[in-house]
Amino acid sequence: MTPHHSPDWYDRMYNNRALVPDFANYLQQWTRDSEAVRQTHACLTDLRYGSGPNENLDIFTAAQHLASAPGHVPQSGLQSNLTSSPVLVFLHGGYWRALDKSDHSFVAPSLTEQGLTVVVPNYALCPAVTIPQIVMQMVKALAWVWRHIGTWGGDATRIHVAGHSAGGHLAAMMMACDWRAYAPDLPPDLVKSALAVSGLYELESMRRSPLLQEALRLDEEQVLKASPAWLPAPAQGALHSVVGGLESEAFLAHNQLIQDAWGPERVPTAQVLPGLHHFSMMNAFATPGHALNRQVLALCQGKP
Repeated sequence: MTPHHSPDWYDRMYNNRALVPDFANYLQQWTRDSEAVRQTHACLTDLRYGSGPNENLDIFTAAQHLASAPGHVPQSGLQSNLTSSPVLVFLHGGYWRALDKSDHSFVAPSLTEQGLTVVVPNYALCPAVTIPQIVMQMVKALAWVWRHIGTWGGDATRIHVAGHSAGGHLAAMMMACDWRAYAPDLPPDLVKSALAVSGLYELESMRRSPLLQEALRLDEEQVLKASPAWLPAPAQGALHSVVGGLESEAFLAHNQLIQDAWGPERVPTAQVLPGLHHFSMMNAFATPGHALNRQVLALCQGKP
């Protein structure tokens, strides 16, 4: 995206709360539903993947690995006769400056019931940290998942990533990661595929939004380091990008940008879903039977 608009234009393009007047209803529903999920579904919460701020995650167990005691999974491991499950790591949005993993537990049930192990990590928020630092927190989280998820029935050779908004940006950054450079024990294809929902793929236009820049405090070096569309295309795997048809012109442009930048082999999908806006996209993601929910299931089950 070429930055040639006024600061007000960028604010309008990226202010999703202004574009969706009843946004608060969605956020309240997510928080309410997420609390209910943690009370009624087998999960482990606040496991540490590092010692830094907000470096913890939640694991939601695939249905076939449920223990006899409701809501609990034995840390000593699972029965040896159970087949390990694909793993989806979900990265939450909030423009890198808001929201929490606890607001997004609601994404898990429709996926765990279909045989996926779901992991929802947290990360520190701007302006206390920079976006490149958040990226490295997610690298640390994915490395932890690869090393440890087998304890809870997940298959470390079938790790996939999905993210919403800023989480979509982070999902793309995980696809672009040089895992061996981070730690030599990690496989180069640690992340098999990614689904970015309403993702953001270059940070320069956000640097030009006063509304966002107040918290993000982006500089040129950070923009260059953490803009997926400006990085080399991954050597393997596929990123699927989807956006709501009711989203802003900028979000629609981001959706096409990543396919143009990385090519259709690495980004086979740059899809616009009609009738959905920035927040209803996540409701669709979590709704059994919705096309977007079916897409993430197919991706993780090797049926893109």
